[in-house]
Amino acid sequence: MKTEEKNERLVCSNKKASFEYFLSDFLEVGIQLRGTEIKSLRQGHGSLSESYITFEKGEAIINGFNISEYREGNIFNHDPLRPKKLLMHKLEILRFSQAVERKGYTCVATKCYIKKGKAKLCIALAKGKANYDKRETIKKREIERNIDAYVKNRNKY
Repeated sequence: MKTEEKNERLVCSNKKASFEYFLSDFLEVGIQLRGTEIKSLRQGHGSLSESYITFEKGEAIINGFNISEYREGNIFNHDPLRPKKLLMHKLEILRFSQAVERKGYTCVATKCYIKKGKAKLCIALAKGKANYDKRETIKKREIERNIDAYVKNRNKY
């Protein structure tokens, strides 16, 4: 999926995050990667499904971000689940870490993409949903799907 205006290509997204959490305060950050990791991401091999972000010693670190091994990487290949440092400004790290500590939020990655040759992550503060909120989300999705199907069938004739 390539957007010409933004010059970015989506590598992977975390659809489960928007279902499990209420998301707010989105932020685009860079990732500190090794050579074979960026090559693997450019081929589209990445998964954010079990990832989360922690704040340690004034740094933001993403854990559980699975970047598959690069096929031609031989002995220089990387560990697929190694923790990766996020490239953020100090004030952004402070703001997000305080929200996580004080307000009960968690920090999750929502999508990973390549922008102007560099790997970027979109992260967000997340507040957990209760079961009735999840059912409401499912109900809205079903209604939208039914409306789209009706409009599609209506426009055929």
